Amino acid sequence: MNAPVAQQWPAGTAPSPAFCGEDERLSVLAAFGVDALQDDPELAEITAFAAQLCDAPICLVSLVEQERQRFIARTGLDALETPRPTSFCAHAMLGSEALQVPDAQADPRFADNPLVTGEPHIRFYAGAPLISSEGAPLGALCVIDRVPRPEGLTSLQTEGLAVLARAVMRRLLERRGVLASERERKSRDLTLRSLADAIPDIVWSIDRQGQFDFVSNRWQEFTGNPPPAAPADFASLMHAEDQDSFVAAWQAARAGGAPLNGEYRLRHRDGSWRWMAARALPTMPGQGGTTQWFGTLADIDEAHRAAEGRELLSRELAHRIKNIFAVVGSLISLRGRAHPEAAPFVAEISETIGALGRAHDYVQPGTVDEGGAPGGALAGLLQALLKPYMRAGTSQVTITGAADCAVGRRAATPIALVFHELATNATKYGALSVTGGSVTVDVGRDDDGVRISWREQGGPPVAPPEREGFGSRLARMSVEGQLGGKLERRFEASGLEVDVTIPAATLAA
Repeated sequence: MNAPVAQQWPAGTAPSPAFCGEDERLSVLAAFGVDALQDDPELAEITAFAAQLCDAPICLVSLVEQERQRFIARTGLDALETPRPTSFCAHAMLGSEALQVPDAQADPRFADNPLVTGEPHIRFYAGAPLISSEGAPLGALCVIDRVPRPEGLTSLQTEGLAVLARAVMRRLLERRGVLASERERKSRDLTLRSLADAIPDIVWSIDRQGQFDFVSNRWQEFTGNPPPAAPADFASLMHAEDQDSFVAAWQAARAGGAPLNGEYRLRHRDGSWRWMAARALPTMPGQGGTTQWFGTLADIDEAHRAAEGRELLSRELAHRIKNIFAVVGSLISLRGRAHPEAAPFVAEISETIGALGRAHDYVQPGTVDEGGAPGGALAGLLQALLKPYMRAGTSQVTITGAADCAVGRRAATPIALVFHELATNATKYGALSVTGGSVTVDVGRDDDGVRISWREQGGPPVAPPEREGFGSRLARMSVEGQLGGKLERRFEASGLEVDVTIPAATLAA
């Protein structure tokens, strides 16, 4: 709803016929909320000045209602109202100029009026109409004398009364604008509250003093408790293990004007604990301070418990896969003892299975590498894979570059096969087969994705093989077939160089 226009009705113009009907006129008058203007100081100053200007003992701001005329500002009269049928102003408000009655006893319209024959004994009356911006007649600014004035008001007094009447209308229009804005604000608030109550989440807001000024009905439906007054009351309904972390997170968010995000257990009305996602944003973070916080509490208990179930299943599967690796490794060792001639093959396949096992362990949830970083970073996986080839007290293998490239479970196995193959060959034939040789593995990013470079130096001379061996073919198929990447191998004078490029999304899968 928009506030009514504030411009005044043109001076010297009669009211609009469209608003002279009583229903239409009273509807406009009601929008001014004149109760709040009763004895308004600004209007009182106007009546006092008008009485002085016109040398009259009485001056009134009179608004004509259905059953009465009401004096919201007055000078020289104690009465707050008189009956509508006795109203002079009901006549004055319908004109285009001020109505002047030089001698009420001589005017047939008013001679028998109780206000003439009795108190306040009106003899002279002059009223300038009060007309709303739509053209609705509302009443009049009038001056009254107890003696006749055959000559009426002077031209200056008449003009002054009209000017003061327009000042009265400006005050009335100002009041109506305030009421309209307030109605609009309340309407918006009601709409927002209705919307907040319609959604399944708990919606809330906190004022600048840190007190809740709105909590949706969903709170009481969920907790069975009345809305909290402050975050401390809210925290009291949280699980004991979550209370301190919530209070600390809220205090940090409020101090820094930063969003609040967290998951906490809240007591349901049935006594159970349910996981809730708490989200909140400040309206004005930064130097100016925060004026308001708006937030939600979403019930994520089912999703949280489902995730816990999936995590438990994942760990159980990981444990079983690890056992399978161990069993397969043991079987190979047992078979190898029975066939000494196959010892090189047994050692190689055992090392490959060991590399796969280390890769599998590294990408499991909760894994932490030696540097304290959580499992899932490519650099950490390479560190785990190449650890058996890093001799104590030497720096033959160096891993450099981006440490935060994510690696997922699906990508871990082919990467393990590739770099185990490279490390095994380097140990047998390449840079790691001699004391002075070294390998540098560098991880970087470019437009094509994640790039891993393998550089050997200081080893025996290398040359391209006459045909691609099984290990090289397995490495190429792992990168290009399983990871959708690219593997380039170069035999330089300084040693073997291999570049592996993998799409970032595939690597993290």
